[in-house]
Amino acid sequence: MLRLVLLTSLAALALSTDKFTRDDFPPDFVFGAAASAYQVEGAANLDGRIPSIWDTFAHAGNMHGASGDIACDEYHKYKEDVQLMEDTGLEAYRFSISWSRLIPNGRGAVNPKGFQYYIKLINELISHGIQPHVTLHHTDLPQALEDEYGGWVSRKIVKDFTAYADVCFRKFGDRISYWTTMNEANVFVLEGYDTGFLPPQRCSPPYGGNCSTGNSSTEPYMAAHHILLAHASAARLYKKRYQDKQHGVIGLNVFSYWFIPLTNSTEDKIATQRANDFYLGWFVDPLVFGDYPQTMKKIVGSRLPSFTYAESSQVKGSFDFIGVNHYITIYVNDNTSSLNMEDRDVLADMAVQFTRIRNDTSIFEYPIAPWGLQGILEYIKQFYGNPPVYIHENGQRTRRNSTLEDWPRVKYLQGYIGSLLDALSYGLYFVDLDDPDLKRQPKLSAHWYSNFLKGKNISSDGCIELQKNISAVSPYLLE
Repeated sequence: MLRLVLLTSLAALALSTDKFTRDDFPPDFVFGAAASAYQVEGAANLDGRIPSIWDTFAHAGNMHGASGDIACDEYHKYKEDVQLMEDTGLEAYRFSISWSRLIPNGRGAVNPKGFQYYIKLINELISHGIQPHVTLHHTDLPQALEDEYGGWVSRKIVKDFTAYADVCFRKFGDRISYWTTMNEANVFVLEGYDTGFLPPQRCSPPYGGNCSTGNSSTEPYMAAHHILLAHASAARLYKKRYQDKQHGVIGLNVFSYWFIPLTNSTEDKIATQRANDFYLGWFVDPLVFGDYPQTMKKIVGSRLPSFTYAESSQVKGSFDFIGVNHYITIYVNDNTSSLNMEDRDVLADMAVQFTRIRNDTSIFEYPIAPWGLQGILEYIKQFYGNPPVYIHENGQRTRRNSTLEDWPRVKYLQGYIGSLLDALSYGLYFVDLDDPDLKRQPKLSAHWYSNFLKGKNISSDGCIELQKNISAVSPYLLE
């Protein structure tokens, strides 16, 4: 149900000892959890909310029968969930606002019941001493705007997104100090407009999946360009009209693999930098330097939109922090032969082949490689001048309904926190989706994380001791 999030403006801190507590972190480290509106809210057809592109995508059968119609029903169970957060010891909760719940048609009047829900959620968090962190767009553009003009492939989205952000700043800004305009902007455009594996499912053969419209060669670059312009417009508005009074910060979130060369060859080293340019530099370079990486400009050519001087000036510096989501490390080797292709997509433009680090115990689970997160943080520090970085997502995945005894996630927590003191996981509480009441049950990792946050020593043998301590009160964990 929940994804752990570490929000920090400091670089990674590593400890050589295998014993550590919450107090080993600097005072301004903030530990919490995160989710997105479509993942947890439910109530998809209630109280004035109308479909987003996620609803359309799910109802078309792209999620194997699953949807966010009910999800975890946080819309009705938010008080219970916030209480779980406080009981665990969380300090922050990052959630997204559903644009189509707050402003159902994408523009125009605010939905009173949608507004009241977010006010109640925010107030509940604050009353329990938990910082609210808000994401404005988490892959859920109102379907009305997608239908009207194609959503993010149209420049019209800049004006509508800015107006939506203005409503959020005005309505909630006296309670919110942390704003993220877009979650995983790079993944959204790659999977939504190149491969078609995410909404709005726009792509074209031979690169994309089962899409009815789109152009994988041009639309990812168009959508990314408009996202950057929309982010800059919203950030500029916030800084000009609200920041002095509300004392908050605003940034943009990107997904980040840590790329390492498959071999020591010059070609693979160059390919690794190219992969960084296309994945990370695509969005972070314009924010820091005001333009796309030279590598991208050379390879993509006229398919890559250009910033005017005024646009470059607006985008450059339009952030207070960079949000980072990181899960796995990838080997990279050169595949420049793909550059000979015509009508290329983004992945062909990148001209690399990826090989995931193997996990000896499970193909499904992510390998534990804390040094990958450390590498990302060091790369951002060195290449982009040490900007503030918030680690928004990091963690281990397990199969749905597999077990409450989620040892792989505990080991992930132990490895990342112990090695870097800045990486956490997700899925702490099991939600029984087959139970009409959507009962919440703490997993083993919830107990581990709670013990850590409450200042108890966590050592290499702590997992064994943890099992002994909780088995007496939670026998179901041993079933």
